[in-house]
Amino acid sequence: MRGARITGTGAYVPPTVVTNAELSRRLGEDIDDFVSNVLGIRERHVCGPSESAADLAVQAGRRALESAGVDPAEIDLLIVSTDTPEYISPATSSVVQGRLGLRRAGTFDVNAACAGFVTALDIAWKYLAADERYTRVLVVAVYAMSKFVDPLDKKTATIFADGAGAVVVEASAEPGILASELYADGRLEAGMGVFAGGTREPITEAVLREGRRNRLRFVEKYPKEVNEEGWPRIVRSVLGRLGKGPADVDLWLWTQVNLSTIRGVMERLGEPMEKTHTVMGKWGYTGSACLPMALHDARMAGRLRPGDLVVMTGSGAGLAMGCVALRWHAVER
Repeated sequence: MRGARITGTGAYVPPTVVTNAELSRRLGEDIDDFVSNVLGIRERHVCGPSESAADLAVQAGRRALESAGVDPAEIDLLIVSTDTPEYISPATSSVVQGRLGLRRAGTFDVNAACAGFVTALDIAWKYLAADERYTRVLVVAVYAMSKFVDPLDKKTATIFADGAGAVVVEASAEPGILASELYADGRLEAGMGVFAGGTREPITEAVLREGRRNRLRFVEKYPKEVNEEGWPRIVRSVLGRLGKGPADVDLWLWTQVNLSTIRGVMERLGEPMEKTHTVMGKWGYTGSACLPMALHDARMAGRLRPGDLVVMTGSGAGLAMGCVALRWHAVER
């Protein structure tokens, strides 16, 4: 079987910034202490009125192509991970494919909420391993959740932000992506989401007038052990298949939603915080896009060296969770 490695990364955030101070004024209470010190978020970027998911995805995808030194016509497949799509139909990937000029690339969307990027990366790896017609895959994760956030809802307006991250994945003689695992628990599907707008609950005048089900809402609190126990479990499972343990990992990347959870999980694994990289402080929580954005930011900060073992773990609504372990072999151009 052919290997697959990441050869380029890219990230993009819209220019509009919302600080904790601005949110405190809007909400009528000081939210900075909790949001900065527990969640780790100091500010977040959000789309302007004329910006949408495809706009962000195109920017991140273009930067990943430039990073890899790959012409758009050389991409065989585009996978877009998002749960904030450009349209209900057609797929966001179709829009991005056309704008980027990926003339020969097949496309499809993946919606696994905030586990979407690792799910899409897992799919890209297996396409490259299984079918010699595929040589280069562009994976883009994009989040434009500000379009669905109630600006006066403290539980969501303080956390969620917009952005996109992308990677180019190429077939290679030596392995880059080494192991992966996906996990779900649909019993928790009602915990968080945008519940109106699909076939179960179409948008009606009454839905818009109420203004709740068409907005992102936390409905039922997720048990804290979902991540605090679930993340260590899934990474130990993935590493165990490689004959590795937590101490062998050079860089940990986690869903960027709660800094205190990351600290607790790193402690549970017996690993120092110096071995992880976070971006929620400057970018807020960007859902499925946060992992490729963190990967790109780590690369730009000089945190990645050839041969490093990198483990990325994402989880979110559904409940969906995924983990990928890889060796870093990116070509720097």
